[in-house]
This record gives sequence, structure tokens and C-alpha cells, in this order.
Amino acid sequence: MRRPEPASHRVRGSRDSAVLATDAGFDREQPVQHTRIDPAILYFGTPVVLLSTIDADGVTNTAPMSSVFWLGHTAVLGMGGRSQTAKNLLSTGECVINLPSARLVSAVDALALTTGRDPVPDGKERVGYRHVPDKLTAAGLHGRPGETVSAERIDECPVNLEARVVNAHTLTGEESGDGATFLFEAAVSRVHVHEDIRAAGTTNRIDPDRWRPLIMAFQRFYGLTDELRPSKLATIDEEWYR
Repeated sequence: MRRPEPASHRVRGSRDSAVLATDAGFDREQPVQHTRIDPAILYFGTPVVLLSTIDADGVTNTAPMSSVFWLGHTAVLGMGGRSQTAKNLLSTGECVINLPSARLVSAVDALALTTGRDPVPDGKERVGYRHVPDKLTAAGLHGRPGETVSAERIDECPVNLEARVVNAHTLTGEESGDGATFLFEAAVSRVHVHEDIRAAGTTNRIDPDRWRPLIMAFQRFYGLTDELRPSKLATIDEEWYR
């Protein structure tokens, strides 16, 4: 008589799902073992962006970041209040979310541990940050003003998303200031892409086989592999989401 399957390891869904779990190396006769840990960061992998912002005097700042995701045509950006980027977003609300490809990893890394703030905040100075007034030049990149915002689009990045902040707040329980973590909701007003990542025969679609974003996971850079398998979600026409 077959013993009951451990509740902690039951695979719910179709028979196909169970087969896929087995193919992935799971033994249905053994419970999955998890270990409780307390990591300092929870950066399991998100795209890197070069976020261009502008202050009240028209001075541009560009910062690499990866705490970003999208809901429809709204980008959600998270960052510490001690950054020049956060100060600019609170001041003017204008930005361009530039997405570099994996090929630009060296240019992105050239901007690590740099800040537009002068003097450098104490906390950042202690871990090696330095003030760099012209970050694009430091990284060998080139910019131009956006069409709907004054913040700069970066020519070398295959994707430029012009946007304006529509809502900003700190994490619950935090007071606004250098020590706070801010969440910014930015409405995308215009999208620019390199022609070589646009899907052939379409006007408004990206070819995911051509687009290779730079990914950061736990402070380290990665790229994408080839498509793993067909996606059922991809059977829905993208226009349905408008």
C-alpha cells in the first residue's frame, strides 16, 4: 500500500505540473527541506536600471539601481533618502528609466559607489562612495534630454522610459529624511527602444529573444538564458493589458 504523500510536498494542479516538478529533480516520496535564514537583503533578481533625474537647477544625475518593477505603465522605484536621486525625484519628479542590456555591465559597474551628493553622506562615505558630478562621462555613456521630461535618455541603453512621479511616500513608520526608504510611483509618459530589440513586423512590441536585460541578484550581475519553455501566459495578446 502506497504511503500518503507528505502535505509539504504535494504538487497541486494538473498532471502535467506534477511531471514538470519531477523533471526538475524533486522526489515526490521525500519532503522538501527548507532552512530558516535571516538575510540582510532580499534581492532575488531584478533588472538593473540607470535612473536619470534632474534637480531644480536643471542638473542631471544618473544612478544605477535595481529596486524597480512595473504595474501597467507605472514604475515603482525604491531607494534610500540619502541619495541625490531621491532628492531630485522629490524636487522635480522627472526621470528617465534607462534599461541597459547585459553588454553594458562594465559601464554600469563604473557607476557603482558613486553619488551626486556633495559632500558624500557619512554612511555612504564609510563604505567607499565618492562624489562624481558627471556620471555619464565617467561611464563612457552619452545622454540627451527626454521629449516629455528634461531628465536625460541614455543613448547606449536599448530602452528609455520617460516618466513623472505621481506619488511618493516612505515605508510605513518611517519619517521623511536621509534615513528613510522612499517608494516612488512614476507614470511612464514615453517609451523609446533600439530598433534591434523590436519584434519584427510589429509597431509596439519587444522581442524577448533579442532583449537581454542586465539582472542584479544579491549585489551581483547576471544575464538571461534562452527561453526555457513556451509560456501559457504568452497565449494572451499583449494588447489585452492596455
